[in-house]
Formats: sequence, C-alpha cells, structure tokens
Amino acid sequence: NTIKNEYPYLGGNYTVQHHTEFISSLITEGKLTITGDLKGKEVVYHDPCYLGRANGVYDSPRSLIRSLGVDLVEMKRSKKRSFCCGAGGSQMFKDAERGDKEINIDRTEEALELKPDIIATGCPFCNTMMTDGVKSVNEGSAEVLDIAELIADNI
Repeated sequence: NTIKNEYPYLGGNYTVQHHTEFISSLITEGKLTITGDLKGKEVVYHDPCYLGRANGVYDSPRSLIRSLGVDLVEMKRSKKRSFCCGAGGSQMFKDAERGDKEINIDRTEEALELKPDIIATGCPFCNTMMTDGVKSVNEGSAEVLDIAELIADNI
C-alpha cells in the first residue's frame, strides 16, 4: 500500500502486485501448476484491510483459494464490508485498549462461527492476529494459513 499509493507523492512510481496477484499470474501463464487437492475442506477467507478496502483486491485471493478445490465460505463482513483483524496501523504492537473484547477475538469468532477447517489470510499481520484469536477462542478448531502457504503445499 505504501509503495503503491504513497511513494508517488515522493517521486517513486512503481508497479506493485500483492503476492496473490503474482501467484495468480504465474498460474495463468502456466509457470506454476497446482497439483494438490483440498476437496472437502472448508475455507474462510479474511480480507486484509489494506489489500481489500484500500486497494480493491478481492478476486485474486478468492480465485486462488477456489483453485484448490475447497469450499470457500464468506463471513458476513467481507470484501468492502470486511472487519479488521486488529493489527492495522501497527495496532498489534501496542497494549490493549479498554473495551469488552479485542478486535482479533471478535473477528476470529466471526470466522469460527462458520466452522472452517482453514482460515486463509493474505497478510502476515492478519495471520498473526487470527492465529492468536484461534488460540484464545478455541485452540485447534481451525488452522490459519496464508494463501501462499496453501498454494505452496499444493503444487
């Protein structure tokens, strides 16, 4: 997000792709073949704030997940209406604020309501927050993996 949207104000103009967009292009160009098969697995995808709402990238992560033969289920709050994992703006590095519940717990509970086998992410911060959320809410109930990990395990 920073290199794509903020560097141009400083004179830096670069072509930027998210890793899910890059992996999708490798598959489309025939440079990467997915041979694994996760049929029967249910996957919930958590939209990272900067990838989704800030940059409008919704399709490439979902198409990669579907390419694995899984059942992709959507949370109520997804795509443009997605809810933060709690790490945005380096929030994961500070102490909790007053309130009834941490944001990552709220988001993890929303994901786990769908009883997924896997919660897929496209951001290392989201991965950490959702992993911590699963440990707090119901450890072992779902695996949290980046989409790149899912693809790497199935090529």
